[in-house]
Amino acid sequence: MAAEIVNPKDGLEADVIDPAFALHRGGKMEVRATVPVRDADDLSLAYTPGVAKVCGAIAEQPELVDDYTWKSQVVAVVTDGSAVLGLGDIGPEASLPVMEGKAILFKQFGGVDAVPLALDERDTDELVATVARLAPSFGGINLEDISAPRCFEIEARLKEKLDIPVFHDDQHGTAIVTLAALRNAAKLSGRELGELRAVISGAGAAGVAIARILVEAGIGDVAVCDRKGVVSRDREDLTEVKRELASFTNAADRTGSLESALAGADVFIGVSGGTVPEEAVSKMAEGAFIFAMANPNPEIHPDVARKYASVVATGRSDYPNQINNVLAFPGVFAGALQVRATDITEGMKLAAANALAAVVADELSADRVIPSPFDERVAPAVTAAVAKAARDEGVARR
Repeated sequence: MAAEIVNPKDGLEADVIDPAFALHRGGKMEVRATVPVRDADDLSLAYTPGVAKVCGAIAEQPELVDDYTWKSQVVAVVTDGSAVLGLGDIGPEASLPVMEGKAILFKQFGGVDAVPLALDERDTDELVATVARLAPSFGGINLEDISAPRCFEIEARLKEKLDIPVFHDDQHGTAIVTLAALRNAAKLSGRELGELRAVISGAGAAGVAIARILVEAGIGDVAVCDRKGVVSRDREDLTEVKRELASFTNAADRTGSLESALAGADVFIGVSGGTVPEEAVSKMAEGAFIFAMANPNPEIHPDVARKYASVVATGRSDYPNQINNVLAFPGVFAGALQVRATDITEGMKLAAANALAAVVADELSADRVIPSPFDERVAPAVTAAVAKAARDEGVARR
């Protein structure tokens, strides 16, 4: 039966076997008109000859494209299928169900229209050039499920090249939600962020972004670990990305394994997979916070984590405190598009995290340091905070 689900020979039979197939049949999206085309008069306005007047006006004043097309309200969800969810490199076609899902989450939770674009291109130069060529049709670019370390260069080059927001959600969405939950965990325990020592397991896209936002937020002691241990300045095997990571983390110059770094640590953040031995967990500081976010198997099982930690979070929906990117990216883009921002800055990300934390700041408990994705207060709060931060930082165009 499992083989039939993975490679169904008869689509209708698969629909019966697994409701996921039934839900996905025909895709999860469609395009609908926002204006009627009921008769010749409607047609003459929506298309020729009326459309020519609008095209001519935009040709003379290019900025009018934001007022008279959908550009300022739509995001491209771009992937090459090289690092999809927990599935890895499955290619562009197989990534489409995920990209469609991302697009409907944009709409459902942020009121933002989004178009999935799965590109059959692995060359970094060509991928950047392709997205840049597509950019005139969109108000923002959400990069998704692109493998590290390519994702870092692709995002950086597109941010430099384009005058619209570019946001790699696997990096920054995860970082925003993690910081929000950590702020509330610290508040619940009566501590300041600056008092905490954090260890991050995973030096990929999410791990690097989380480290950066934690340092920006004032946590001065952040150590990041990869498969070979702490990413430290004295290591000679570091990639360019990890060398930069080492330059602003590991203030205490720790070396050695993840397990040794955890001794006395206040915070564990897992974005790597694998399993952390219980013995290492037991040596963390009293009242520690454990955010084990690998899916479907957290690095530290919640039952083990609760023995030693005062707050436990995962990436799963069947445990409390789910660190879910849907809490961030819809509001981040809604706020950026609202003011027609040219960029998504570090200040805008910090503002998003602060706003997200504030949603449940008066309702805190060990099992509630982050809102539910279905909390209707989330997107408006994040949207407003991001829009204000964009204006404060001078990247808003209205």
